[in-house]
Amino acid sequence: MDNSPKYLFLASGVKNGEGFWIVGVKNCDENILEDKNLLDCHRKELIGNESAKDILFAINLNINNLLNELRNKNYLIEKPSIGISFDIPLDYLESIFDFWLGIYKDQDAWEICLGLLNVRKRISLTSLIDSDSLKGKSKKWAIKIETLHSYIPNSLKIEKVNDPMWK
Repeated sequence: MDNSPKYLFLASGVKNGEGFWIVGVKNCDENILEDKNLLDCHRKELIGNESAKDILFAINLNINNLLNELRNKNYLIEKPSIGISFDIPLDYLESIFDFWLGIYKDQDAWEICLGLLNVRKRISLTSLIDSDSLKGKSKKWAIKIETLHSYIPNSLKIEKVNDPMWK
C-alpha cells in the first residue's frame, strides 16, 4: 500500500468562465497550480496518502451534507460543473478544511467526529444535543460538527411555485 506523501489542498479555479472551489489530493511532486483551471491555492498540507484520502472523504462529506441541507431548504446555490460553488464563502471552507485536518491527529476524536458526521448526513445533531442524548466528548464534538453545518447564504430562498393543474 502506497503511503507516500501527498498534498491535501483547497484551491479556487475557473473553467469556461465559471468559478469554483476544489478540495483535492495531488502527488507531492506536482505543483497544484500547474492545473490551468486553478487560480490560487488557499490551503496546502503535506500528509500521507491514506491520511489524505481519509481527511478528503470527511471534508467532502461535510460539504455535501451542508449543500444538501441548503438545497432542501430551497436556498439558491449554484452548482458548478466541477468543484464546489463560490456561493460557499472561502472562510467557511477553510474552517471545514482546518477542522478535519486538525482532528485527524487525535484518533479517538476522529472516530467520534466521523461517526457524528455520518449521522449528520441523515439528521441534524441539534435535537440530540438539546435532549442530552449525547454526553461528554461526543456532545462537545457534536456541537462543533453542527457549527460546520450552520452556514446560511445571503441569497433568497427559491419559492416553489406549483404549476396549475389545468390551463
